[in-house]
Amino acid sequence: MPRTSFIFNPTAGTGRRADFPTLLRQHFGEADYQLHPTEGPGHATELAREAARAGSRVVVAVGGDGTVNEVGQGLLGQAGAALGIVPRGSGNGLARHLRVPLGLPAALRRLRQPTFSRMDVGTINGRPFFCTAGLGFDAHVSQHFARAGSRGLNTYLKVTLREYGNFRPVAVQVEANGQTLATDCYVLAFANASQYGNNAYIAPQANLQDGLLDMCLIDALPPWRAVQVVLGMALGTLPRTGGATYRHTAHATVRAAAPLGYHADGDYLGHATEFELGLLPLALEVAV
Repeated sequence: MPRTSFIFNPTAGTGRRADFPTLLRQHFGEADYQLHPTEGPGHATELAREAARAGSRVVVAVGGDGTVNEVGQGLLGQAGAALGIVPRGSGNGLARHLRVPLGLPAALRRLRQPTFSRMDVGTINGRPFFCTAGLGFDAHVSQHFARAGSRGLNTYLKVTLREYGNFRPVAVQVEANGQTLATDCYVLAFANASQYGNNAYIAPQANLQDGLLDMCLIDALPPWRAVQVVLGMALGTLPRTGGATYRHTAHATVRAAAPLGYHADGDYLGHATEFELGLLPLALEVAV
């Protein structure tokens, strides 16, 4: 069994009463592992980097997609250390794409004898992302969700419905694959994995190993199309509904007529008018 470090976010998700340290002792016993609780934003990246340099073969993010993102950032460029996931967040997008069991005991049992592979890593304005990044309404919702005071799918849906009438699309110019597209942006998502989380499939055909990002554009979202998009995301059929336009690219430049919010793996990063999207092929090893 590989030497394993667990980077544990005590505040992740809604099931915070679970005693994870006790559960870990039950499933890993006297195995060679270490547990490192995080103390605030960015701490997981530091802990993951230190664990990799200390010789951990698997560094496990115990939390949601934000924790996974931080741990993954700490492992980039660290030879011999793979990212593991114990999903304990609200959406668990990358865990679901990688078919990691959502139950904590099952996820821990899987990590006792993991299989190793490699995955692509996306970047938005230099910030790595592993699942999705985007501009527009999804980032707007991420910004307000972070302020909501509670986590979970119900809170996310409430914020989404409340902000649906408050957001207006912004004119953008997108350069990708040698072509320029001038359009409005309600949502411009760049997917490395297939979903945002909670099985909301923004790019159901996305492949973590194909060297490409799936670019999904929704230029407007009137009520009839909103229904179309929501159903398409839930059923994994959005590309076939006509509610969104797709391209595949390893790099894109986006210029917006007004500042647009943007996110990486659901974490709101601020507003900007210029965005550079890129891809690091097979840059991260994962243990699943």
